[in-house]
Amino acid sequence: MKIDIDSLRQIEREKGIDFLTVVEAFETALASAYKRSVHATGDEARVSVDRNSGEVTVYAQELDDEGNIVSEWQETPRDFGRIVAQTAKQVLLQRLREAEREATYGEFVGREGDIIAGTVSLQGNQTYLELGRQTALLPYAEQIPNERLEHGAHSRAVVIEVQRRDRGAQIIASRTHPALVVGLFALEVPEIEQGLVEIRGIAREAGHRTKVAVMSKDADVDPVGACVGPGGQRARGVQKELHADELERIDIVRWADEPEQLVANALSPAKVSSVYLYPDDGTALVVVPDYQLSLAIGREGQNARLAARLTGWRIDIKSESQFDAEQQAFQEALEAGLIDEYGNPLSEEGERAIEAAFESAESARRSALEDEEDDVASAEPDAAPTDLPVSSAPVTPGEPLTTAEEPLVSDDEPSDDPSSTN
Repeated sequence: MKIDIDSLRQIEREKGIDFLTVVEAFETALASAYKRSVHATGDEARVSVDRNSGEVTVYAQELDDEGNIVSEWQETPRDFGRIVAQTAKQVLLQRLREAEREATYGEFVGREGDIIAGTVSLQGNQTYLELGRQTALLPYAEQIPNERLEHGAHSRAVVIEVQRRDRGAQIIASRTHPALVVGLFALEVPEIEQGLVEIRGIAREAGHRTKVAVMSKDADVDPVGACVGPGGQRARGVQKELHADELERIDIVRWADEPEQLVANALSPAKVSSVYLYPDDGTALVVVPDYQLSLAIGREGQNARLAARLTGWRIDIKSESQFDAEQQAFQEALEAGLIDEYGNPLSEEGERAIEAAFESAESARRSALEDEEDDVASAEPDAAPTDLPVSSAPVTPGEPLTTAEEPLVSDDEPSDDPSSTN
């Protein structure tokens, strides 16, 4: 008895299953069919297929009461009949399906963080990416809020989980995870692929804005310029992949090991006058020119919020006039003996002096924000923790009251900043 080896090779190609696995599935199916045959002479059977010639050899086995093989002999199969042949087919298909599921799971397991590209498939209330022989589920929570995916459209996503299921591997993908931005930059920027430029941190509010901190391992390579690309081409390529209408803005800032410099960079495109660090409570007090206050805070506090996530510091932003008003009021109270050197009141009059100082500073802040919608002057770093498959060294808090000596970031107008995409 012979089997056509070419037919098994065809199954290997069509199903993407290893040839030896296909042969073993056939051997198992034939052995199961033989045991159901009325012509079977043994308790069990073993089938061997020659991998080159396709010659099939059946060995009947006699077992003792404990299931051990007592004897084995070669058997020449006779006509199996329709029912037995159907059994062999069912067993073979089942084994092949199991092998196909294992092959799919083995292909994608461990690939969390990888970028996948496919065709959008809308099936009822579920969204999938067709990847060829496999599909990836794109849950609603992992879709960009202000983006509408069209059936049949090309799209990219990042693998965030691979689950083993009874019917095969379930690939879970995301378009909102920050790792998608990391992967897209790696595809667009050759310097990242070559290891010359590294993404050290990222904070993202999908569909709205992303901040990426980059550094260079080569003094001759500008990391921000490499990621932006000629005329902003590379950054816009990523932006277009993130949203068809290019609604998600990307700020590319320079990474710094010094936390005060990093905080200042992270607030780009706003200019920063000074940064004061308070490591005990993880706060960075940032002073900006009055005309930069709204830009530093961002719409509904978004710029400050993303900067806090990127740096790990709670960022408190004050205008120069607000900061000066506070300092002057506290200095006067100190000289009058109403407060101590740490700003603690020494009497009820001292408490009133502190309240007056804050009221004066608040008035200066409101004046700086006049006619602006943004009125959030501080941001917490842990509003949305980011788990990235990229290196992201923690920022070590520096010494308290460390001051930046000069403005640390680029132009205040977003449209003129080469490290930002609108």
